[in-house]
Amino acid sequence: MTEKPKAMDLFCGAGGLSEGLRQAGFKVVGAVDLDALACKTYRLNHSGVKLWESDIRRLSGGAIVRALGIRRGELDLLAACPPCQGFSRLRTKNGTRRNRDRRNDLIFEVLRIVRSVKPISVMLENVPGLTRNKRFCTFRKGLEMLGYRVVWSVLNTVDFNVPQRRRRLVVLASRLGQPRFARTVSKRSTVRQAIACLTPPRRSRDPLHNYSTLRSERIKARIIDIPRDGGSRAALGAERQLPCHKRSDGFRDIYGRMAWDAPSPTITCGCINPSKGRFLHPEANRAITLREAALLQTFPATYRFPLDEGRYSVAELIGNALPPEFIRRHAVALREVTRVTK
Repeated sequence: MTEKPKAMDLFCGAGGLSEGLRQAGFKVVGAVDLDALACKTYRLNHSGVKLWESDIRRLSGGAIVRALGIRRGELDLLAACPPCQGFSRLRTKNGTRRNRDRRNDLIFEVLRIVRSVKPISVMLENVPGLTRNKRFCTFRKGLEMLGYRVVWSVLNTVDFNVPQRRRRLVVLASRLGQPRFARTVSKRSTVRQAIACLTPPRRSRDPLHNYSTLRSERIKARIIDIPRDGGSRAALGAERQLPCHKRSDGFRDIYGRMAWDAPSPTITCGCINPSKGRFLHPEANRAITLREAALLQTFPATYRFPLDEGRYSVAELIGNALPPEFIRRHAVALREVTRVTK
């Protein structure tokens, strides 16, 4: 049998990117991340991968190829999602404020590893805001100077069979041919397709799904009165809205319900808190659960997340993750380029 192409995942987080690569037929052989809980989650789901729990700035390309038992130029794919908070619209107030987040330069650590390991292909994912930063132009030119053909685009995950609206920057590069993105789907996936099959939380044995939250009777009453299947807090009338909500007119999705037959909004780190966005269940009088959030991100139903540090830490892992199905489709397209040209 033909050996699976090998890949490495930089800034692997909870493993969404690695899961997508695995489903695309890659063998993920190495990963690196600094966050302890993310690494614990990664190990639970990708036990056969060499994982460096360390600062990437302390990891050399030479150490990578030696540990993985490969030579320079043999790695099929180097994939990376460097921390994106420094380029997000919320952090920069839609570009009106400069952001000096020290993590902004970690994109150049990806370039350093590429230069040292010389993989056949490269995949980078980030927030669209990176395109407005001069670092992005420097990164692309750096890849081109190393002999890579580069394409990039801001894509919406909903166009690639993910039941969620999520705009992301994707960069694909290859030394063997012109890379291309996956084809878009003709029909979008929906919230119903992702989570309607789950049993109610109180009857589930899944700890990511079977829990309850404490809310005041006043808040419970407001949630009950928000119309099912896509309703918003606007239906309550101004007199029944919380004072803080009246002051947050720019965040109209707060305490809104998802719609069954439409994609969900972006799953964020606050995805189990209705005060953070449109995260109320389409029908039940509660916020979506961690398992529902993970399914909307297209993680497998068996994907494991440790609850050692509480629900909100897991929500952060899920919200920061890359949807595996989104990655899978682009990885398949990128793999076809190298398969044809080898």
